[in-house]
Amino acid sequence: MTQDFLSVTGMVLKTVPVGEYDRRVVILTTEMGKISAFAKSARKPNSHLVAATNPFSFGKFRLYTGRSSYNIIEADITNYFEELREDFVSAYYGMYFLEISDYYSRENNDEKEQLKLLYQSMRALCSPKLENQLIRAIFEIKSIVVNGEFPGIPTKNNFQESTLYAIQYIVESSIEKLYTFHVSPEVLQELSRVSDYYRKMMMDHKFLSLEVLDSLL
Repeated sequence: MTQDFLSVTGMVLKTVPVGEYDRRVVILTTEMGKISAFAKSARKPNSHLVAATNPFSFGKFRLYTGRSSYNIIEADITNYFEELREDFVSAYYGMYFLEISDYYSRENNDEKEQLKLLYQSMRALCSPKLENQLIRAIFEIKSIVVNGEFPGIPTKNNFQESTLYAIQYIVESSIEKLYTFHVSPEVLQELSRVSDYYRKMMMDHKFLSLEVLDSLL
């Protein structure tokens, strides 16, 4: 029986141990939306898939289609986002972003914009020039926008004009230009309050990494 091979570009959202040495990996891809795939022997120290199947790993994955699942046979990782592994707090911001992307994405759905947002947000977390709190607010709001659930600019609160402008910019800006601005501490506080309100209203889910993150801050 012949095997069907395919190649996808994406980022590992999560990985779960299976049996003694294997892993089940969830990948957000450009071509197929969110997929699950098995990586045989990926937990063995000498496996070529050890690092490639860790969360945050971004690159090309070569798969073959089994009877009931995809199987990873090799990976060409172009960015491991190793800076996040060296900063405990930033790593949890990153894991929170992975969780949101996992929550929103679906198999065989067009998830190119969510993947692009996730990738650019990871790059932003690795930059010392941007505050993690600002990156989080931008990511939360833009994820809601990308998934077609943005409820509109708030009108019933006395937010500063700069805060409303920042929200409008996040909503309308291309993902490539999202992380190109700074705000005052007062605006950041308001922006965080708005993004938190949006998240609670639009995402009916308990994010475990957010609970840990909030306990660290």
